[in-house]
Amino acid sequence: MQAWAKSLGGISFPLLSDFWPHGRVADLYGVFRQDGSSERAIFVIDSEGIIRDIDIHSMDDQPDNGELFDILQQLNGKVVTYPQNTEKKTELPKAGVVMYCTRWCPDCRTARDWLAYHAIPYQEVDVNANPEAAAFVRKLTGGAIITPTFDINGKYIFDFDEEKLQELLL
Repeated sequence: MQAWAKSLGGISFPLLSDFWPHGRVADLYGVFRQDGSSERAIFVIDSEGIIRDIDIHSMDDQPDNGELFDILQQLNGKVVTYPQNTEKKTELPKAGVVMYCTRWCPDCRTARDWLAYHAIPYQEVDVNANPEAAAFVRKLTGGAIITPTFDINGKYIFDFDEEKLQELLL
């Protein structure tokens, strides 16, 4: 939750994460799973306590922060800016092993460990910090940001799929 909040650029809206009692809020909102986990869910609730937007993803998929900021802007009538990378546009890597990811994604961490264990060199591109990378991943997936997304010399793997990675890299 802290990493995601940081990626939002220090917004002034309160955030809730369902830590304790474990699952209580997720269960009330219908996103708690039988296995004790929950969906990755964003409920935007206005100042009167009315749910104005619901965005639910599997735990492996990353919500689109830009869409969230658009919704918040519509609700409060003020311009809410999503922090963007202000550096010059950079070309995305075109060859070798490229992993499009985020710093906080658990599957991205697993993929980093797997690549390191197998001594596979790769380039990492953060989709939160690079709008071109986010757009590229969305184009590949039909609109979603799935992390990690691998581009291995033009062949794509979505999510951490060890079997497919072994096929292409080992």
